[in-house]
Amino acid sequence: MSVNTWAERVVVGIDGSEQSKDAALWAAREAVSRKRGLTLVHAVMPPVTTSAFGVGLPSGLEMMDDLREHALKELDNIASSLPGDDIESRVELSSPSGALLTASETAALLVVGSRGLGGFKGLLLGSVGTQVAAHAQCPVVVIRALPSPDARTVIVGIDATPSTQAALRFAFDAASRHGWRLVAVHAWDVPSYDLLVVPNAPIPVPLHDLADDEIRLAAEVLSGFQVEYPEVVVETRLVRGAPRQAVLAAATEAGLIVVGTRGHGQVIGAVLGSVSNAVLHHARVPVAVVPDDSESSAA
Repeated sequence: MSVNTWAERVVVGIDGSEQSKDAALWAAREAVSRKRGLTLVHAVMPPVTTSAFGVGLPSGLEMMDDLREHALKELDNIASSLPGDDIESRVELSSPSGALLTASETAALLVVGSRGLGGFKGLLLGSVGTQVAAHAQCPVVVIRALPSPDARTVIVGIDATPSTQAALRFAFDAASRHGWRLVAVHAWDVPSYDLLVVPNAPIPVPLHDLADDEIRLAAEVLSGFQVEYPEVVVETRLVRGAPRQAVLAAATEAGLIVVGTRGHGQVIGAVLGSVSNAVLHHARVPVAVVPDDSESSAA
């Protein structure tokens, strides 16, 4: 498959589940908003037969052609109900995560449902969503349910890491295109190592000084984007506490949550940070996971 197939398009994974159909509708609206084409993709894994000797054999070409033809009809049926003029359907011989990760090399955006037909009951985020959000080279939006039609807020978690810059650019762009307000959530707390060394000792830096530092940090992180997007109404929320809880608490009526791939305090080598992972598993609205620009460029 040529990487040009996906170039600068919005790509949505479809497996026939209701969540993937919601993802298709969200993706179609987003593609129209971005003035980009939309590609619906379904992955087909060839069925394997077994022999008396336990050797797996791939099914015949005729069966694969039938599977492709049936899947294309289903995709075209879904596409016919979506807004937008530039909509393509593709069936790939691949695993779902493999097809989507390949598409992420040149796509503008990937969209997936939070759980597909193969998910285990009780899991809020399926294996495909987890793999794609963690390893895609372009932003990924995970859809658990469509947001309320009245939702007009983008929530973005911020800190001083490079991934915040990419997340902010995505969030400001979305807020600008949709005419929504942006709420930037910055959570902070007293440095834990001070309290571990002498648990009962007074905090070495006054809390009001720490708060002032965090206010300055948030203002510095946001300033350039506020100049670039003067039409976006911005609210900054500084919360003393855990970042994941602060973002989720702010997002109860949001239309979209935006997080970076990693933040402060993450284990070296971890691709998807604990905050992003927690938000993906617990948020009830669409979540965008945006990779660090420098990581994407280096890939």
